[in-house]
Amino acid sequence: MSILQECFPLANGKPIPKIGFGTWQIPDGDQAYQAILAALASGYRLIDTAQAYGNEASVGRAMRDSGVPREEIFVTSKLPAEIKDHEEVQASFEATMKALDLAYVDLYLIHAPWPWAQMGADFSTQNKAIWRVFERIYASARAEAIGVSNFDVDHLQSILNGCLVDPMVNQIKFFIGHTQKEISSFCRDHAIQIEGYSPLATGAILNNPAIRDMAIRYEKSVAQMCIRYVSQKDVVALPKSTHAARILENADVDFAISDEDMAYLDGLTETVGGNHGPKMTSRHTLSLKAAGSWAGALIPRAKHRRSR
Repeated sequence: MSILQECFPLANGKPIPKIGFGTWQIPDGDQAYQAILAALASGYRLIDTAQAYGNEASVGRAMRDSGVPREEIFVTSKLPAEIKDHEEVQASFEATMKALDLAYVDLYLIHAPWPWAQMGADFSTQNKAIWRVFERIYASARAEAIGVSNFDVDHLQSILNGCLVDPMVNQIKFFIGHTQKEISSFCRDHAIQIEGYSPLATGAILNNPAIRDMAIRYEKSVAQMCIRYVSQKDVVALPKSTHAARILENADVDFAISDEDMAYLDGLTETVGGNHGPKMTSRHTLSLKAAGSWAGALIPRAKHRRSR
């Protein structure tokens, strides 16, 4: 079985593909349309979009034109980070559903714990109110799973305190050398599936000599090594590209990295240069200056919790 057909189980039992296709910074129109067609033709069955990406309409059209049955595609979208008034959530969700032209999404996420221009500010009260609307959307079965993105431990703990349905997913930046151990451990302890966006560090990791040397030994590309690493960490990998050949290459990760090599990759730090986004910490003391460089089923009676 190809890894593209393999899934992780979410806390409510819904399967989520181990490898997905991200659409951040893919412009709406023909570019997004063709990229989604290529991804689905290559075997991807998880498509990740967001209202903030501005490409939901093209994503939805490509899915309909692909010939792949809707029930075989896992579709994710997100509430814009700027929306922190719970009274605006339902209207935003309806706009997403209209743009995608779908009856339901498989996963709906809060895009960030704060608006991008106020990164690090405390919106815990607003997020808890927003989560109650998410729970109602989940109860309506128009989102078959709900979760968050870019949340750290404090943000998640605030939601967990008093919610009816625990977040099932936290989508965070995750690549070799940037595995965000604190929040990753917290999510695993609370049965929250991690999705990793930017598994290639937006391309900055592709020239890393240590990973390149290992890729040569495995007769794989650096991109394939990076994506496979994320998957073997039990994290959903979300690579993206607009080039059909690279889309196909990124999907060709049906191999295994040895335990010894995984341990070596785990030990790598500073795998890329420059600013590739904040690491989520419980302190989240981020400056607004730093923010500018990065922003760019029914409710169950029992909460979804792993027994401790």
